[in-house]
Amino acid sequence: MSPPDESSSDDAPEGTPSGPDRPSDPGADPSGPVGWWRWFRTTDNEAVTFVREMLESVVVVLAIGLLLFAVSGVWPPMVAVESGSMEPQMERGDLIFVMDEHRLAPGAAQDGTGIVTYQTGQQTGYSSFDRPGDVIIYQPYGQNGETPIIHRAMFWVEKGENWYGEADQSYVGSADSCEELPNCPAPNAGFITKGDNNPGYDQVLGISDPVHPSWVRGTAELKIPWLGHVRLFFSSMSVTSVPDRTPTQDAAPEAPTLAPLEPADATVAADASPSILANASA
Repeated sequence: MSPPDESSSDDAPEGTPSGPDRPSDPGADPSGPVGWWRWFRTTDNEAVTFVREMLESVVVVLAIGLLLFAVSGVWPPMVAVESGSMEPQMERGDLIFVMDEHRLAPGAAQDGTGIVTYQTGQQTGYSSFDRPGDVIIYQPYGQNGETPIIHRAMFWVEKGENWYGEADQSYVGSADSCEELPNCPAPNAGFITKGDNNPGYDQVLGISDPVHPSWVRGTAELKIPWLGHVRLFFSSMSVTSVPDRTPTQDAAPEAPTLAPLEPADATVAADASPSILANASA
């Protein structure tokens, strides 16, 4: 079967034979793959043009995703903020570029982690998203099935450490000692984390244990305002936000979530496309 013949004898130069006497292009077999490909690339048929443009868009998005992966070392390399826990540094709908925490790690990073904490950032002048310390994307409790969280690394604790005295008392709720503070002594070595707009540490609010380095997926490096709304609009995942309230041991807010970005079809909420979209929880 040959592709539709969209030419006519009227298109041929004057004096050119028509019909069976008209010479054919020696380099193309109109009934073969080359002929079909040329027709697909040049036809003005509306349905074919639509399909062609969609395929071209997919190729472009995949190429961009692969380029970003080559730079970031993280797949997918982008996340979209779904809630307000990192406001005003990150707003809902912002698209965040994520990089492997060990790439271009600052000299002030916690040993072997590639991550600078808020405390260290205050001492060294290192900042990210307008405040000291790195903003990290991590799996709460180290469970890959849980939706990732994007919050700031505040300080480091060792396993068994009493970190009550090191904590900012504004973020520990009603606890007056380590015995009254969740995750104190620390059940494992890791980062104490917090959303910039949250009233307490994640480890106080019941969002996660101290964040072990192996739970970290990367650091937030750059944001593109509002672009993440496209993914959020099509996302099948529910958007969670945490009500404003003082942290207590008995009332822990829902954890923030991260929603994935698909290469061309943003309707799939799966963490397996050129960009993930993160929920910075509130």
